[in-house]
Amino acid sequence: MKNADQLAELEEQLNSFDPAERQQALKRLAEGKHPHPPEGTNVNMHFHSFFSYNAEGYSPSRIAWEAHKAGLYAAGLCDFDVIDGLEEFMQAGLSLGLRTTVNLETRAYVKEFANVDINSPGEQGVTYVMGAGFARELPKGSFQEKGLAGYRARACARNIALIERINARLPDIAIDYEKDVLPLTPTGSATERHIISAYLNKSKAVFQHPDATVEFWTKIIGQPFLETAMLFADTPSFEEVVRSKLVKRGGIGYEAPSPSTFPPIDEFTKWVASCEAVPMLTWLDGTSGGEKDSKAFLECMKSNGAVAINLIPDRNWNIANPEQRAVKIAKLNEIVKIADSMDMPINIGTEMNKLGLPFVDDLDKGALKPHKESFLRGARIMIGHSLLLRYAGMSYISAKANSEFAAPKAKNAFFEAVGRLPAMDSNRAKELEDTGQDKALAWFHDKVKE
Repeated sequence: MKNADQLAELEEQLNSFDPAERQQALKRLAEGKHPHPPEGTNVNMHFHSFFSYNAEGYSPSRIAWEAHKAGLYAAGLCDFDVIDGLEEFMQAGLSLGLRTTVNLETRAYVKEFANVDINSPGEQGVTYVMGAGFARELPKGSFQEKGLAGYRARACARNIALIERINARLPDIAIDYEKDVLPLTPTGSATERHIISAYLNKSKAVFQHPDATVEFWTKIIGQPFLETAMLFADTPSFEEVVRSKLVKRGGIGYEAPSPSTFPPIDEFTKWVASCEAVPMLTWLDGTSGGEKDSKAFLECMKSNGAVAINLIPDRNWNIANPEQRAVKIAKLNEIVKIADSMDMPINIGTEMNKLGLPFVDDLDKGALKPHKESFLRGARIMIGHSLLLRYAGMSYISAKANSEFAAPKAKNAFFEAVGRLPAMDSNRAKELEDTGQDKALAWFHDKVKE
């Protein structure tokens, strides 16, 4: 087998649902001699993996490998309602010499914005929100583990209720959550996108012939047969259209959210803080009713426990319409300036939960270049937090950090300095774990002084 074929085969094995197969493939790749670019200054701190939904089917190991291949400075895993990939991603980073952090994303209810959209279109009062920098798996039976199980169970209940509503309207392609949806995921954490894939799979199985399948969907999406057929040939685009017709506002399975549908924002941020992770708000583009006053939005979310902000730069500048592009770049400039003035670290990424999204943002070009240092500072702070929490027991939000660094700028500077250190490897990680948290913290202080 040629080297290129061997490489491709090992990379594909990284996406196996079998953890042992992924681990073995990564080991062989890490030991191989592969020419890669040197470490650069681009970061992607918001990758979804197949533990929630990755459009390419990437596992945490595959994400770490691709980030290493691309010369990323740092990479962050961010799955919906689970941290199932935490240890895998952390260990992959150590094997490859890649800085890593692990986040969790969910949706929460914000009573202050109950009557307007925030950043989950069509769902008034609902915001995406994150816990950032989980450093270890949660102790079995702990309050933290039970809380995580509760968020996962609530997401599952929403999924099942959604399927029941859609099945009632589309009985010809009715699906079963356990039989048709859960097998699409490695650990049973399904999203709306898995549900849409299951409905498309079921329609193909029921109608068998492509023309019959397209004919069925013409009635659902409301387009002529030929237009639907052309769209049907482009699976990712077709899935997006079907998703809008089945689950989004106005769709046949849509149900307006209520305060009981999603956890209250302050409940979630308190749970994140109890895990010693960083409560992090998310920001879409500043054009919704909830986000249009950027300062008021950040202050509201900060009062509810958030101390950092996540945004997806690509959706704020990579826009064909010049007028919309100008508006969104202006809002991007505004939110970065305000977050910096409030000493809130900024987390960025591309998600990769839809085909066509870039693997990483180029921070040296266009509208992103003026914000490169802000984005890099945020990434380094989150890496610093992850390292300090995992090995030295110091969280960015801990009393220890807040007492040692009374001024937010001083705290940010220290955590950023830790995030600037050379990437951790397995040997150094073991030394720090063996030496104990106090000595590990002293080691980080010494390295920062150097």
